[in-house]
Amino acid sequence: MFDKFKNEEGGEMVEERDASTEESVESSPTTESSSQIGIGELMGKRAKLEEAIDYVGLMIKNLKDKRTLLEKDIEEESVDIKNLKEKLQKVSEYIEEENRGIKELANKRQLVENEADEVGSIINTLRERLSGVDSIIDDEGSRVKKIKESRDSLDA
Repeated sequence: MFDKFKNEEGGEMVEERDASTEESVESSPTTESSSQIGIGELMGKRAKLEEAIDYVGLMIKNLKDKRTLLEKDIEEESVDIKNLKEKLQKVSEYIEEENRGIKELANKRQLVENEADEVGSIINTLRERLSGVDSIIDDEGSRVKKIKESRDSLDA
């Protein structure tokens, strides 16, 4: 839109002259006096400046709209990130809870393993004692057998 206000080489704002304006200046005496003092050109410049101001206003409105959309997008992202952060916090708490549970299970397993070791130790002690009883029984059985044999040999 600003292109029509720019000169091709210098890029400065210049007035565009219509051939119809020049013809109307020559055809009417009031227009002739107006164009001699430059009112027509001034009105043309004013109209172009109003167009430029309208265009700038439209650009500002578009920028405001884009900023509003960006603010909305940023707010939505902020909410999403907060939600993710809360979820990650919950996951972290869950992991900590599971780690505590695993430690408790490891402690319980250790207690059970210690009890199993104690039971194994008791079994070994009882086995030794039973072996001792078994050897006493074997010894007594041998004595009884010897006594029977000696009786049998006396009876015979």
